Parts: sequence; structure tokens; C-alpha cells
Amino acid sequence: MPQTVLLAEDDRAIRHALERALALEGYEVTAVADGVEALAQAHKTPPDVLVLDVMMPGIDGLQVCRVLRAEGDRTPILMLTALVETADRIAGLDAGADDYVVKPFDVEEVFARLRALLRRTSPVPAGSGAGGTGGDGAREAQISDRQVEAAGIRMDLQARRAWRGKRELELTRTEFELLELLARNSGIVLDHSTIYDRIWGYDFGPGSKNLAVYVGYLRRKLDEPGAPQLIHTVRGVGYVLRED
Repeated sequence: MPQTVLLAEDDRAIRHALERALALEGYEVTAVADGVEALAQAHKTPPDVLVLDVMMPGIDGLQVCRVLRAEGDRTPILMLTALVETADRIAGLDAGADDYVVKPFDVEEVFARLRALLRRTSPVPAGSGAGGTGGDGAREAQISDRQVEAAGIRMDLQARRAWRGKRELELTRTEFELLELLARNSGIVLDHSTIYDRIWGYDFGPGSKNLAVYVGYLRRKLDEPGAPQLIHTVRGVGYVLRED
């Protein structure tokens, strides 16, 4: 089945050009001209991913984001924006967008960012990580549309909140996504390239310390005195979430 894209862009030339390009790339595209139509279509037939222009008449892309997130809709959202200031980008992410592309854009960049967003929300296929389980400490994750529970961690995906036991964790956006990926694959060793691909959309290369840094941040927030460590390093391979 082709993946579905809901495109909202008020500029007719950009909308038609991007609609054609996405269709040629193999997506099933529904294109609308404003935020009101975007919300109506999202409610009628939820897509796999949304592409929203920020500046639209009436209800703009940021408002569409806020409404969908307030309703608990976690569909990935890619914003198209002519606004290049850091504050404008932060506003989009705070509204609930997952990523953005600045106009004028290369359509190949749009394709790459869509692929990354869609990979983040799909399960890791069997065999794509390093494989193996954590032995007696591995427990099957309990996963629903709203929650993930694994290794003593509970995550409310719609509210983007997480707990270890009764203690709520204060996580950044990237830390939350990293913990969700590990929890969804509890007991499975995920290699570095798989994690980079799912969280950042590309591999920074063997010399990068980016992943190790974020794992360190997450461990400091998860670990408790006298309690088992949850994130384990498999040297030369990757990381696994499990209770020992």
C-alpha cells in the first residue's frame, strides 16, 4: 500500500508541483489550499504524514499542528516555511511539528525528511538491529496507540510524558524519542546506524559522539540509587533497554 500524504499549501504553483513530485515518488497525495481544509481532511481520512505550509490564510500551519496535537493526533508533521529565524523554527516545533524545510527547497530534501519521519513511526523490522535479547532481564514491551510499557518504563505517547515507576521523567524531545525507540524494542540490541536512522534520519558516521552523548543524558535521568540500570551498552554494536 502506498503511504499517504496530506499536503496543505496555499500557493497554487508550489502545491501542484509538490503534489506531482510526491505522486511520482510513489505517495498517495491529497492536496488542499488552507488549514481549514487540512483539518477537515485529516479528521476524515487520517494520512500517514502531513506536509503543512506555515503561512496560510485563516488557519495557518501552526494552528493546524496545535489542534491535531491537542486532539492526541501523533501523525508526523513536516512544515514548509519561508521563515528562517531560529525563533520561527522553535515556534513550529513547539506547536507540535516534527521537522521543517525552508523555502525555497529542493524536492529531494522534502523526500528525505519524509522518509526519516515515516521511519521513526514504524517498528524496527526483525533483524535490522544487532539482534538478540537480554536474557532473563528482557520482557516483551506492551504497546498500544497511546502507551508503551517496558522494563519498568511507562510512556504516554500522546501527552509525551514518561515515568520510571512512579517518578515522572523530564525529557527533551530527542531524549523522549530515543527512549520510545528503545522501549518499543525492549530486549533487542539496536545498532548505532539503526538508532541514528530512526532518531535523526541519517548516520553521522563512526566518529560521531552524538548518540553516546544523548544516551548519557537519558541514563542520568533514568538511573536511580539501588535500582538496576536500564540502558545497556553492547560494545562495538549499540544499545538495549532491559532490566537486569
